[in-house]
Amino acid sequence: MRTRAISIEDAKTEEVSQAEYEHPFVVRLCHWVNTISLFVMVGSGFRIFQAFPSFGAKIPQKDLLHWPGIFSLGGWLGGALQWHLTFMWIYLTTGLLYIGYQVFSGNYRQVLFAQRDIPGVWPVARHYFFFGSKPPLGETYNPLQKCAYTVAIGLGGLSVLTGFAIWKPVQFSWLAWMMGGFHWARLWHFLIMWALIAFAFGHLIMVILHGWNNFLSMGTGWKKDPEYRVE
Repeated sequence: MRTRAISIEDAKTEEVSQAEYEHPFVVRLCHWVNTISLFVMVGSGFRIFQAFPSFGAKIPQKDLLHWPGIFSLGGWLGGALQWHLTFMWIYLTTGLLYIGYQVFSGNYRQVLFAQRDIPGVWPVARHYFFFGSKPPLGETYNPLQKCAYTVAIGLGGLSVLTGFAIWKPVQFSWLAWMMGGFHWARLWHFLIMWALIAFAFGHLIMVILHGWNNFLSMGTGWKKDPEYRVE
């Protein structure tokens, strides 16, 4: 019986060959910083909303929703505004850094939904929601993931625009006008927040379903034994 000796270098090469570098450092940094920023702004946003839990005129005031204070951040309106505005700039800065990196590095092709991804949406949706057969994966993200990430990037941009419209309604009166006025801009901002929360919840479920390696890859950049890798 013949055996083959494997050197340390060969073993390391074989080990590395079982992983793919999915997420560059800038992408990972922006992902985690924006995740923290988003949840801080949601918590402080709820506290700000408690000051006027409606979307119409204050007189007469008809409250829409009273959110439990335990799920808010800031303690009072002034404190919540400080949290919200501080992390707004962090959120905006990392968002611009993320978009700039994706554009100039060409990495956006990995994330953005394109026309060629349209035929692949239904097979993936059928697999996830109707227990259909799992379609083959030829790249890092499947078409449904790319669709979700593209929508999330758009929602992030809209959250900034609506936020500026209600933060500075005089200076950005043209922006508030485009959204139907101050009250409508405030409503859009509120709805976009819930859409981003829904995305984050769905994203977390997908990470859990895809396994621990999928989570670790956003920390190290490397994903062990990716399904899309061609042997």
